[in-house]
Amino acid sequence: MALSREQMAQRVAQELRDGFYVNLGIGIPTLVANYVPEGMDVMLQSENGLLGMGAFPTEETLDADMINAGKQTVTAVAGASIFSSAESFAMIRGGHVDLTVLGAFEVDVNGNIASWMIPNKLVKGMGGAMDLVAGADNIIVTMTHASKSGESKLLSNCSLPLTGKGCIKKVLTDLAWLEIENGCFVLKERAPGVSIDEIKEKTAGELIVPDYVPEMTFA
Repeated sequence: MALSREQMAQRVAQELRDGFYVNLGIGIPTLVANYVPEGMDVMLQSENGLLGMGAFPTEETLDADMINAGKQTVTAVAGASIFSSAESFAMIRGGHVDLTVLGAFEVDVNGNIASWMIPNKLVKGMGGAMDLVAGADNIIVTMTHASKSGESKLLSNCSLPLTGKGCIKKVLTDLAWLEIENGCFVLKERAPGVSIDEIKEKTAGELIVPDYVPEMTFA
């Protein structure tokens, strides 16, 4: 069974480490803020100028002026800092973010990512994605494995305009955890109940399947 958006966020949260500075992109990545392991010291960064982003607010904690880069209302943890977007992008471009989690339309076997534009469709803008992929070494892409029409998003070559070249090494889809190695997708984990045959069928780029592929576990 394919992972829900919340399960995908939970799986990404397993990659967090104490002391990390983490940028969460728009969409599924923002949900990771709700699953930071208890007792772990992680500072979530938003490119509009917030370091120390917390979980989404309840009605009691909602502050309409406290928003993330996707204009969603968020909370701030103790010790949070608010500053200009210029300073925020200086952090990103300077390589001071330990982990970046982004959504995408397509990823290919060369580690290229397309995440900002679909031709003939209205797009609000590329946001900070190009800065994030250029300034980060540790990036996790989260997306559905295939489109609603069943077309694979894991390709030999991206067909859409690129956000960045050769910058992606880890991809979490609703079906699998994959890593990009030597021009191939390598299947590391599969969603509970999802068969390897389904993953093969929905992966257009070259896929390497080890002898043993464990199912993901959620605490």
